[in-house]
Amino acid sequence: MRLLHGRRGVDAVFDDPNLVSCAGLVPVMRLAEQVDLAGLVARRVRPDLSTGANAGGKAAAIVAGMAAGADSITDLDVLRHGGMGALFDGVYAPSTLGSFLRFFTWGHTLQLEAAARDLLAALAARTPLLPGAGTLAYVDVDSLLRRVYGHAKQGAAFGHAKVGGYNVRLRGLSPLVAAISTPQAAPVVAATRLRGGNAGSARAAASLVKQAISTARACGATGQILVRADSAFGSGPVVSACRKAGVNFSVTLQANPKLRAAIDDIGESAWTPVRYPGAVQDDDTGQWISDAEVAETVYTAFETSSHKITARLVVRRVREKTRHQPDRKNYSPPGATTRS
Repeated sequence: MRLLHGRRGVDAVFDDPNLVSCAGLVPVMRLAEQVDLAGLVARRVRPDLSTGANAGGKAAAIVAGMAAGADSITDLDVLRHGGMGALFDGVYAPSTLGSFLRFFTWGHTLQLEAAARDLLAALAARTPLLPGAGTLAYVDVDSLLRRVYGHAKQGAAFGHAKVGGYNVRLRGLSPLVAAISTPQAAPVVAATRLRGGNAGSARAAASLVKQAISTARACGATGQILVRADSAFGSGPVVSACRKAGVNFSVTLQANPKLRAAIDDIGESAWTPVRYPGAVQDDDTGQWISDAEVAETVYTAFETSSHKITARLVVRRVREKTRHQPDRKNYSPPGATTRS
């Protein structure tokens, strides 16, 4: 089969001024007005005399553009297409919003984070954002590396990341994020901290945990709060922040001789078999695991520091099925402490 005609130029034009491609923004921005998004940002962010003026209105426009699918400054022009002008007022040009974003310094970023926490509390008060928070809420903390390509990007540095199963170093930024969830609700971002790409995972983690717990309580988490984190955050300052806030914690501990000795002292009768509803993949062996054993003991962590604490140590072990050692027992992860 072949075409009977040569190539011809084809133009697609969206020229009807009454059509709106993003009508779903109407209820979104109505809710934003009801919780006073612009006002919250205006009260927290201190602008300069030029590009930072009217921070609340510009922040609301950027939120609207992101909700409409914009992932770059140029894409924010989606707010000015078709009949959008008949629905919204105070829409800024993408170049103006770009200048506004570029005016942010480290201090302005912290101010915007405070406004975001105020916004989350306002949303939780008006909508069923976190059902069940009055009984149990989870605060999960983690860091990530986001690659950037501009050589002049402030804070960009080489950090460790895993791509396709390989450990590599990428140039980027390493934000720290805390999220709140409940057994009935999906996670929502509670606190963020923008950091350089070479920042260690636990840098500023203790203060972020403190902020996230405060935000969770402002969002209606009046019951039990459980802070969860991996081994990068299994440190004394993070645990102390949880204890001072009066919340429970479950953090993975990095392996060390003292921890290994505590695990080896657990008797065989203390191990309880567990079976997963779905198989999980072991990061070390690459094998799929559907069963394991768990045991519990008491362990004193951070013994030589001011953060010393004695708490439950919950250990999971699986059998490493290799050709030469079919019954070798592998502890994975080394352990997790949970305040009782």
